[in-house]
Amino acid sequence: MARELVLAIDQGTTGSTALLIDKDIRVVASKNLEFPNHYPAPGRVEHDVNEIWSSIGAAVGGALAMAGARGEDIVAIGITNQRETSLFWDRKTGEPIHRALVWQDRRTANRCAQLKNDGFEDSVRKQTGLVLDPYFSGTKAEWLLDNVDGARAKAERGELAFGTIDSWLAHRLTGAHVTDASNASRTLLYDLNKRAWSDELCALLRVPKATLPEVVDSSGVIGVTKNVGFLPDGIPVAGLIGDQQGALFGQACFDIGMAKCTYGTGAFILLNTGDTPTPSQHGMLTTVAWQLNGKTTYALEGSAFIAGAAVQWLRDGLGIIRNASDIEALAASVPDSGGVTFVPALAGLGAPHWRPDARGIIRGITGGTTKAHLARATLEGIALQIDDILHAMTSDLGTSLTEMRVDGGAAKNDLLMSLQADLLGVPCVRPTVLETTGLGSALLAGLATGMWSNQSQVTDAWREEKSFRPTGATTTLSNLRRQWRAAVDRA
Repeated sequence: MARELVLAIDQGTTGSTALLIDKDIRVVASKNLEFPNHYPAPGRVEHDVNEIWSSIGAAVGGALAMAGARGEDIVAIGITNQRETSLFWDRKTGEPIHRALVWQDRRTANRCAQLKNDGFEDSVRKQTGLVLDPYFSGTKAEWLLDNVDGARAKAERGELAFGTIDSWLAHRLTGAHVTDASNASRTLLYDLNKRAWSDELCALLRVPKATLPEVVDSSGVIGVTKNVGFLPDGIPVAGLIGDQQGALFGQACFDIGMAKCTYGTGAFILLNTGDTPTPSQHGMLTTVAWQLNGKTTYALEGSAFIAGAAVQWLRDGLGIIRNASDIEALAASVPDSGGVTFVPALAGLGAPHWRPDARGIIRGITGGTTKAHLARATLEGIALQIDDILHAMTSDLGTSLTEMRVDGGAAKNDLLMSLQADLLGVPCVRPTVLETTGLGSALLAGLATGMWSNQSQVTDAWREEKSFRPTGATTTLSNLRRQWRAAVDRA
C-alpha cells in the first residue's frame, strides 16, 4: 500500500539534506550528505553544482531507504536552499558556465564599495531592503557576466538563465525557470514594494532582465519531476523558499512579532513583520518571509555569517576537537572563557556592522589560556553576535521580544542556548524538530497539494522540546559585552 510522504530537499552550504514528512507532520527519515566547498583564492568560495546534485540524489536515496519507502510514495516536493548562492547556466544544455558563487564569497567587495561611494546605497536599500554587500546575488551575477568568456554576449542573446540554488534545482527537477519571492528578495534586483524585478537595479548592475527567473508563490505547483534519475517522473514540485524563511515558517512564526534564530553555518534571526515591509535604521535587512496566494508576508532579518562554521574551524583548522559535538563538554569544563574573546568574523561581519573587510580576532590570551577557554569563547562569540543583532532589531521595532524560537544544528548545544538566553534576556525555546528549514519547505509543498488543509494544522503540530530561561547573571554579562565590544572594534 502506497504511503503519503512529502520530500523536503534542504540544500545547504556544506551539505544537502533530504527529509521525509508524513501526514502527521512527523519526520520519518532524514539523510544528510556533505559536499566540498572550493576556495580558489582568499575571500572566494565556490560550489560545483554537479557535486550538489550528486549529494541530493544520494541524500534522497538514503532517506527513502531509512523510511522503507519508494519514490512513488512521495506526493510532493519542497525545496529550501542556501540563499544568495547563485549561478548562470545554458538554457539549452542546462550546464553551468562557472561554479556557483557562494553567499560567503567576498570577491565583489570592491564593487560594492564603489557603488556606495557613487551614492547608490540609499536607493538600493529603499527598493530592496538590503545593503550593498557582496553577500547578495546581484554583484555576483555582474561578476560572472564580466569574467566568464563570452558570458555577457550569451546573456544578451537570451542564451543564459540566472538563478539562486532553488531556481537551479527547480530547473533540474522540472525544467521550469522560477524562483519564489523570498529568494528573489535576496538578489539586490527585486523591488519589495512593486514585488517585481527592478529595471533600474538590473541596469545598475548590468544584469539582463531576460536572464532572471519568473517570481512565483512560495507554495504552489511549479511543475513535475522529469528525467531526474533518482525519482520517478510526475511528482509535483510545490514549495520553494529560502532556508531562513523556511525555518520561520517551520517554526510556525505566523503572527507579527514572532521570531526565530537558526544556528547553522551562520546564524540568522528573522522576525515576522506582517504584510508591510518595515525599513531598518539599525543595520537590519527587510526581506520577504513568504508569498502565499499572491499575498506577501515580510520580515526583518539579522545575519551573522559565521556560527556553526566557527566550531568547524576549531575542528578542521585548529584540531582542538575531533567532532563538532565535542565543543559543549570542552567549553563546560571551565567556568568562563578566562578573559578570552573570539570574534568569529571569518567571512567579514554581517548585521548590524556590515563590514566585509572585518577579520576574525581572538583577544585576551594569556599563558593560562587552554583549548577549553577557546571553546567557551567560541560559543560566547556566536551568542554575542546574536545579542548585537537582537538589540538592533528591537531598536527598529521599538519593542522587546517575549521569546526566541531556536533551531539548526548548533541549537542542540545546551550550553550555547543557556548563554544565548542569558544575553537576550528572553527564553530560547527549542522545538522537537530542529530541521525547521526543510520542514518549512515540506509544509509549503504539502499545503499546495492538499496534504494539509491550512496553516492552523502547522501551528497545532509545533511542539516545544526545551525552554532555556535567563538566569539574570548581570555582572558576568556586562563584562562579556564590554570585552566583546572592544574586540569587535579591533576586528
